[in-house]
Amino acid sequence: MDAKELFNQTTFECSKLITNRYSTSFSLGIKSLDKKFHYPIYAIYGFVRYADEIVDTFHDKDKSSLLKEFKAQTYEAIENQISLNPVLHCFQMVVNEYQIDHKLIEAFLHSMEMDLLDIDYEQSSYEEYIYGSAEVVGLMCLKIFCEGDEVEYQKLLPSAKSLGSAFQKVNFLRDIKSDYYERGRVYFPGVDFNDFSASHKEKIEADIQKDFDHAYEGIVKLPRGARWGVYLAYTYYLKLFDKIKRFPPNKILEERVRVPDSKKLFLLLGSYVKHQFNTL
Repeated sequence: MDAKELFNQTTFECSKLITNRYSTSFSLGIKSLDKKFHYPIYAIYGFVRYADEIVDTFHDKDKSSLLKEFKAQTYEAIENQISLNPVLHCFQMVVNEYQIDHKLIEAFLHSMEMDLLDIDYEQSSYEEYIYGSAEVVGLMCLKIFCEGDEVEYQKLLPSAKSLGSAFQKVNFLRDIKSDYYERGRVYFPGVDFNDFSASHKEKIEADIQKDFDHAYEGIVKLPRGARWGVYLAYTYYLKLFDKIKRFPPNKILEERVRVPDSKKLFLLLGSYVKHQFNTL
């Protein structure tokens, strides 16, 4: 391995470390993909994770300036095909290799900028935020899974968007306590968490279920090397969603719902059996 290859590999390893530290569920999902997809998906997760940390974590810093700088460095890395920031270097490699549309990156960063604003979300801005914060991440991953097959990409695009949308909306429900009470964010249009009723929750859940149902239609059509890993992430979020549905509205506001690691292992084994026997 020459020096350049070593540099490239270590940058991917940095994003792998970020993924493993921040998300056990996505780490399991990535490990369930064909090995050729591991580093590219780690690179995407590392990029979106660090952008998200800027807007969610560094409350004592100028978040707007940090995000602006991160955005400029991202495009500079893509154009120059190099960055000394390991997260941005491996991300630009993936963007350039798989020809990921820069509009997807722009939409993602725009949603991160929206998190810095005090927005009273209406349906249009809610959909705009979800598209940028979650759906485009799914589309970036789909670009990798399709390996240049544009026809396949376009065919699976709607379902990939639905999967990203379902994941994000479940996150919104799971994270109400921190989003609302710590950051002052209310993403769901027309919802007042000071008067969060069962009917409000059921309406949101019905919308999420539609996303899950549509997403599944695309998952079963994914290339085999990607199918198991994506299905595993799908089953994890579906289990989390089922648990949330059993919680009354007041409990959702008081605690963050989790799926224990033992249950994740059970989901891993169950999804593997279905994948092996083509019974997804």
